[in-house]
Amino acid sequence: MWSKQQSLVEPPAVSPSPAPASAPVPFNQPASGSGKLSASPSRGGARLGASIQIKGEVTGTEDLQIDGIVEGPIRLKGHELTVGSNAQLNSEIHAGNVIAYGKILGNVHARGRVDIKKDGSITGDISSARISIEDGAYFKGRIEIDPTKANQSAAD
Repeated sequence: MWSKQQSLVEPPAVSPSPAPASAPVPFNQPASGSGKLSASPSRGGARLGASIQIKGEVTGTEDLQIDGIVEGPIRLKGHELTVGSNAQLNSEIHAGNVIAYGKILGNVHARGRVDIKKDGSITGDISSARISIEDGAYFKGRIEIDPTKANQSAAD
């Protein structure tokens, strides 16, 4: 016979186990001693190594780091392009943000920010919401800063 007191003593039915106390570390992030993710989580992305040479169009919907040579347009639909220190791009670039440690020959269109680092160079026009050019960087071209670009849709 069933009584109200018995139902309180019996354990509840098995439910799905709760998430582990520490979040798993994605494969592209080093594991830290505490088991926690870093304060700025990685957005994930792809990398083209120094020995890679591409002649043609590069498109994607993730962050990209290029350390090789690319000749042709690059479209990353609002994601970040990092140009490595040994990279050489002869490209029209459309991305969310562009960070240039290497050489870019061509126009750069960024919805967010364009950063030209110390040894980086851009020869071409830049159109972005924000720009940063470090001492020692090379830039030759025209700059158009439009703060409303940051508010445009990701379809750009």
